Amino acid sequence: MPRPLVLLLGDQLSHAMASLRDLPDDTVIALCEVAAEGTYVPHHPQKIALILSAMRHFAAELRDRGHRLHYSALDDPDNAQTMVGEAERLAVLYGCDEVRVVRPGEWRLWQAMREREDAALPWRLIEDDRFFTTPEDFAAWARKRKAPRMEHFYRMMRQRTGLLMEDGKPAGGQWNFDHDNRQPLPASLEVPEPPRHHHDAVTDDVLALVAEHFPEHFGNLESFHWPVTRRQALGDLRHFLEHLLPDFGRYQDAIRDAEPFLFHSRFSAALNLGLLSPREVCEAVEREYREGRAPLNSVEGFIRQVLGWREYVRGLYWTRMPDYKRRNALGASRGLPAAFWSGDTDLRCLARAIEMTRDHAYAHHIQRLMVTGNFALLCDVAPEALCDWYLAVYADACEWVELPNTLGMVLHADGGLMGSKPYCASGKYIDRMSDHCRLCRYDPKRATGPDACPFNSLYWAFLERHADTLSGNPRMKLIYGSLRRMSDDKRAALREQAAAFLARLDSVPAYSPTHGQSSHRTHRAGYETPRETTP
Repeated sequence: MPRPLVLLLGDQLSHAMASLRDLPDDTVIALCEVAAEGTYVPHHPQKIALILSAMRHFAAELRDRGHRLHYSALDDPDNAQTMVGEAERLAVLYGCDEVRVVRPGEWRLWQAMREREDAALPWRLIEDDRFFTTPEDFAAWARKRKAPRMEHFYRMMRQRTGLLMEDGKPAGGQWNFDHDNRQPLPASLEVPEPPRHHHDAVTDDVLALVAEHFPEHFGNLESFHWPVTRRQALGDLRHFLEHLLPDFGRYQDAIRDAEPFLFHSRFSAALNLGLLSPREVCEAVEREYREGRAPLNSVEGFIRQVLGWREYVRGLYWTRMPDYKRRNALGASRGLPAAFWSGDTDLRCLARAIEMTRDHAYAHHIQRLMVTGNFALLCDVAPEALCDWYLAVYADACEWVELPNTLGMVLHADGGLMGSKPYCASGKYIDRMSDHCRLCRYDPKRATGPDACPFNSLYWAFLERHADTLSGNPRMKLIYGSLRRMSDDKRAALREQAAAFLARLDSVPAYSPTHGQSSHRTHRAGYETPRETTP
């Protein structure tokens, strides 16, 4: 009879995990807090606290169900402080003959575990079936297509699952309702207050532990209100369905200077950890449409994010790694702007996105794509630098979802595998979709001069700089036509304006523990309260 050690990772906090089925009587279940997982990038303190608190609460549930459990706390004196090392230490300690684990969320761990499959103490790797698809499913679908676009994958997934389908056709007669989901937020519209979760003794202990062990990491713990149990996550689901979903669709691309959350669900962290399942969330959202409580554009927009994008980027990640991480189709080489750590910038939209990230380990998808991401794209920030930053600072950033979105969608560094064109934009987009510009010292209607919005000259300079690569793109034909029609003097003025801005832009080297500490100290010492805030 085998005697396995079942290793549950911090993003596998579900009683439905494949590794928890048909367990032999002598099974030992292990959950391990290890320092290596908190420091390979400088993870936001709230992200670390979320995972550790959720792990400790889940461990208590396992004990209550009668499982034999070992929990390795971060400050245990015998802790090996690496995931593989600690699991193997525990397997020897309990006399186990193998380590079982479901596919982790990052390639680096997957590789480390695969290297141990034939060791004296073998590792048995199990597929993660919490998703709608597996990497093998995705690979089979992608092999049949020259360009594996998300839209085609999404339609296939709708047909396979039956979500928002009626007699084999999409509900409402069309597959997506993007044209209804790009409205700016009216100034008079009130946004519901987000749910606040009570901190029990377990969470309080974790917050103190994280403050002690990761004091120099970017971000603060003061506003921590992430769900750390399934019960809390289900409460967030009910709040979204009742108060946010009806307006989610139309305003999902909007930004408001004083509101970090708007009508977004913030489910991604709970989904990634296993506190919610993607199927139950999609079915609950669909039910709101079927029972007349939410409009189709909101429901379809949400389901597309979970059933479409989430599954699609995971498939790309697992079928394209490790080469995918090294892609850099535009040859970008600039270091990460120092403002991404310090928040020290007079670009209001960028400052607010970074401040919200610092305070909440969160910024919604348009802030990531069209503010911090667009800025990095226009400045030719190296993919590795931006990918590491996104992985570090957001509570929902697992590499399988973060890397394709950042490298492929934000930076177009995969050469168009994910997106058919770069998501680049001038200041006009931010002015249209947010209220940042009226609070900013720059004018989004000006492209040159001391008061001109830097996004404008950076945008045109980026297009000119990468014309050899991008001008042949059919979706960019009109914009390159506009560039060609510009006078030589205007193009020269735009280049000069952009070059002057980039020359003043401070960058930082790739992350190291020392750098992370020093940059955060500078941030804490040098942060200034925004010049103007809205009530």
